Amino acid sequence: MRWILGIALAAGIAGLALYLNSIAGAIQRESTLDDARVADAIIVLGAAEYRGKPSPVLEARLNHALFLYLKAMAPRIITTGGAGGDPVFTEGTVGRTYLTQRGVPAEAIVVEGESESTVQSVATVAEIMRRMDLKSAIVVSDGYHIFRVKKMLESTGIKVYGSPRPSVPPGGWKEKWLYLKQAVGYLLWRVGITI
Repeated sequence: MRWILGIALAAGIAGLALYLNSIAGAIQRESTLDDARVADAIIVLGAAEYRGKPSPVLEARLNHALFLYLKAMAPRIITTGGAGGDPVFTEGTVGRTYLTQRGVPAEAIVVEGESESTVQSVATVAEIMRRMDLKSAIVVSDGYHIFRVKKMLESTGIKVYGSPRPSVPPGGWKEKWLYLKQAVGYLLWRVGITI
């Protein structure tokens, strides 16, 4: 009887590994695909900020959102991200300040500044979009992040297009680790565990 349980456990682990590998492959494919179309909003996923200044990653995401906005891909931008330990600034408000300093009208920017995770950001943005009757969005983030965010937003009925910020993937095992980590995050979200 023990050997049957051992075989079943090994088969389950192998199946899980194959599934995660398959999802990681889909994430990798999505990470370089820019399928931006005209939409109701551009969503910029938050990243670190330093005393009111965007980190290089956040700045690159904001610059890409600004590029899409200036191309008239959407009439509004939604910036996301909470305080992350900063007692004064949030990633969302830093994003708004950065964009308004570059000519985006304040009234074209909606700030989601409370979330502490991707799942919280997506849930809050989906609610904001529902209340504003916005049906479609372009998601701007790092390439490895796009797949999971698109799936979460699509589950709320929003039509979502991905547009990863320009970047050079780290390559090697670091890149593969990012895809695998996102695959685990996606799987956990699918079974109701938020991270």
